[in-house]
Amino acid sequence: MVAKITIGSSLFGAIKYNADKVNEGKGQLLDTNKIFNAGDGRVDIAQTLKDFERRMPGQMRTEKPVIHISLNPHPGDNLTDGELTAIAREYMEQMGYGDQPYIVVKHEDIDRHHLHIVSIRVNEQGRCIDNSFNYPRSKRITRELEQKYGLHTAERRQERQAVNPLCPVNSGEGDIKKQVGNTVKAVFNDYQFQTIGELRALLSLYNITVDEVRGNVRGKDYSGLVYSVIDANGEKVGNPFKSSLFGKSVGYEALQRKAAFSKKNIREKKLTEPTKKALVYALRRTYDKDELVQMLKEKGIDCVFRYTDEGRLYGATFIDHRTHCVLNGSRMGKDFSANALERHFNTPPEEQTSFREEEEHQTSDAARNGETQQVLPDDWQSSGASGNAATFLDALDFLNTDNPVTDAEEEAFRRRLQRKRKKRRGPRL
Repeated sequence: MVAKITIGSSLFGAIKYNADKVNEGKGQLLDTNKIFNAGDGRVDIAQTLKDFERRMPGQMRTEKPVIHISLNPHPGDNLTDGELTAIAREYMEQMGYGDQPYIVVKHEDIDRHHLHIVSIRVNEQGRCIDNSFNYPRSKRITRELEQKYGLHTAERRQERQAVNPLCPVNSGEGDIKKQVGNTVKAVFNDYQFQTIGELRALLSLYNITVDEVRGNVRGKDYSGLVYSVIDANGEKVGNPFKSSLFGKSVGYEALQRKAAFSKKNIREKKLTEPTKKALVYALRRTYDKDELVQMLKEKGIDCVFRYTDEGRLYGATFIDHRTHCVLNGSRMGKDFSANALERHFNTPPEEQTSFREEEEHQTSDAARNGETQQVLPDDWQSSGASGNAATFLDALDFLNTDNPVTDAEEEAFRRRLQRKRKKRRGPRL
């Protein structure tokens, strides 16, 4: 069983989303806790909202008081409504929400029946329910429930390893050179990247970094690559390894060829589209960086962010293990650049619009105009964003570079820093 946790600010949006499923015959209200239940299997949106708000204090210490949980049993688990209700209650109790108001809705719009639970994260004193280590705690609880009810075990870890079988370099396992060489060869063979910056971002997932070295020997210029092991802070440890130790397939000329091939292949096969769709959807769901990273990781996409010494985000790279593409944010479009993400993560709470609120506005506008509005399904990995998101993607402009080993975003940032330093220089005395 897999649990997906979403934190948000729109209580009405979360309630209406589930109420619509029930009232359209695509779902069933299984249970409520401290919320009125008429017993007819339907959800009264106004009454439910009123019951929730009655238990929410006027002053709260969190900007996102709503928690929306999706519990997804394995398709092979044939559970009765009573068993599903018991599982939901035990899950909420162990997560620390046993005394909180909540509703439990079974979604039946797809073959894989699953549960949605809506609750609030603040108690009647306005204090936030403990949410430390939410995801590891949730995973432990679902494992225990699987054993108790004899359910199929979740295969997420095995699936994750199938699309990303490489492991980080471990200095405690010996033969560091062999570990580095095997990993570097594997990423050159399996992944597509267009710059040395994208290669560096990919290797950072496995505790490795790469640098370009230039020099002159007997009047002849040369360029090469060196690989180094890094620690959790990104600091180099031990001696670097010349690319020649691992063969020409991971050297400077191989990088040039790989970059040119990747650029052409990604463009012709439109391999950025699955990643962009996932990003659009995640960005519409949350303004929280850690939550965004977790959402994308669950779909097989890793994020690598780069920061200045002052803590400002200046680089963003996304590694999609489903398509085996490494994509610089700005290359996919200006809305995914580091500057755009920095603004997104720092959007004031009063200016934030949740996905459900935006969806409500779009649905209302479409209804007034006599149009039909397509709603995103639960399984957004396969379908991605739709409706207005498709138009949004079509409007994106792309950044291209003719130099395959130059990261355009990082180069531009470096030049801006240089200009700032020059302006700060005072007159020499």
